[in-house]
Amino acid sequence: MPLSQLPAPLDTLMTIAIAAGEAILEIHDGDLAVEKKADSSPVSAADRASEKLITEKLRDAFPDIPIVAEEACSEFGPPECGNRFFLVDPLDGTKEFLSGSGEFTVNIALVEDGRAVAGVVYAPVLGKFFCGLKQEAWRGEVERPSGKVADMQAIGIRPVPSRPIAVASRSHMSPETAAFLDRFEAAETRSIGSSLKFCLLAAGEADFYPRLGPTMQWDTAAGQAVLEAAGGQVLNLDGTPFLYGREHEGGPRPFQNPYFLAIGDPALTDTLIGNRAD
Repeated sequence: MPLSQLPAPLDTLMTIAIAAGEAILEIHDGDLAVEKKADSSPVSAADRASEKLITEKLRDAFPDIPIVAEEACSEFGPPECGNRFFLVDPLDGTKEFLSGSGEFTVNIALVEDGRAVAGVVYAPVLGKFFCGLKQEAWRGEVERPSGKVADMQAIGIRPVPSRPIAVASRSHMSPETAAFLDRFEAAETRSIGSSLKFCLLAAGEADFYPRLGPTMQWDTAAGQAVLEAAGGQVLNLDGTPFLYGREHEGGPRPFQNPYFLAIGDPALTDTLIGNRAD
């Protein structure tokens, strides 16, 4: 199944993400010079090159849709975005990128009325991508250096097993998340970087991902779109929908998220919400 058979706008978003991945890999194989942003988080030339390519191509393809991109927000402040906009993380998992791990991704999501309705997640070193729209989600592989897409197939969440598997951040495990996992006693907890955590749930390889720590909207929107298209859900800790835009911020920084639960099979929802610390 070629990318051209994906429903719009996934075909275009996936093509852009693959091109951004190539730009990242050109830098990944060279000198990984790093700077610190105002919030002390790392940024590299690869972040900037990827974001420049993505924003230029999105503006060409969708000139009427605003773009909220991580590095531009950091440098110039939050833009006006309205009810329909793109959320872009040009390199999600900068710490994984700098450590030499392949667990970093390019994330592009379309938000409409607060909901992440379409998303693509591409891990260029791993050559793997995930994408989702409405009730359909796919995974596939990208061959290098040709960029040819191979082995694209539909994915979906799995029924919750008797001993669910959790996923958690490799680089950002908070005490609150650790305590949540200790209370739940999952069969195992798999640590992985970037938006790949959402994708493990979407592909039926794990069951839930609690994030009781700070994240930004561009960190999560694409992964949420993939997971929800695969049959899962992302919720606030009180069980309400996890939404996007300035009116849904959950912290002091523009576009900061509240804490959340990403869930594969919705049958696990009540158990996870009941596992909160009061």
